[in-house]
Amino acid sequence: MPKIFNCFEVKNETDQKADLYFYGDIVSDWWGAWQDEDQYPNAVKDFLNAQAGKDLNIYINSGGGSVFAGIAIYNMIQRHATKNKVQIYVDGLAGSIASVIAFAGSEPPKIPSNAFLMIHNPWTCGEGNAAELRKMADDLDEIAVGMLNIYAKHIKDGVTIDDIKELMDAETWLNGEEAAKYFDVEVTDAKEYAAAVGDYMNRADRGKIPKGLLPKTGAGESQPDEAKARREAETIKARNAIMRNYLEIISQ
Repeated sequence: MPKIFNCFEVKNETDQKADLYFYGDIVSDWWGAWQDEDQYPNAVKDFLNAQAGKDLNIYINSGGGSVFAGIAIYNMIQRHATKNKVQIYVDGLAGSIASVIAFAGSEPPKIPSNAFLMIHNPWTCGEGNAAELRKMADDLDEIAVGMLNIYAKHIKDGVTIDDIKELMDAETWLNGEEAAKYFDVEVTDAKEYAAAVGDYMNRADRGKIPKGLLPKTGAGESQPDEAKARREAETIKARNAIMRNYLEIISQ
């Protein structure tokens, strides 16, 4: 079971196909991939290069992440899908920018009736004066248009881009059957799913998150196993060592 970097575990790999799992946050680069499950564009690019000519099954259970990283990943998978079959499965949640990646395949995504797409407007954290904050809001509006342009390629006949914009404004959770009213998706039988992994689930409106997808907190929360905790500690140690070396070089 080979691994490519620390965020892509390739299963059932053959000469003709490979399975790929998006089970964490979508981040911009290696430095932001704090969990084994997190993904970023350079790792996706290297993975797709290694799987050139192969069909892919892609499985998503992610709350989203960086918009620009997600759009880059969408475009890379779409290019792969022009020459190969790419089937995408939503195992539990394709939320935020992960909902965009869900439409990157050569076939309509398969969504169980009890799995979800969550779509909303992009957001950010920032600081600055009034003019800078107004520009930030304008930039977010433009980014939302970019997301809408992708969704528009995958909406059902009779659905308008204004309909999708209203769903984004309301931060809307769509189970498989509801998603099929708006998007070109294939609804499959209900499956047992786990809560989505990643920090971005903690930033959604918790009052709208369907039962079963809420990140666990407080009493009863399952703790990471010893091996995973050790891997995470080793990753942090390695990154700190790299940063110390970098700071030593630039201070000379």
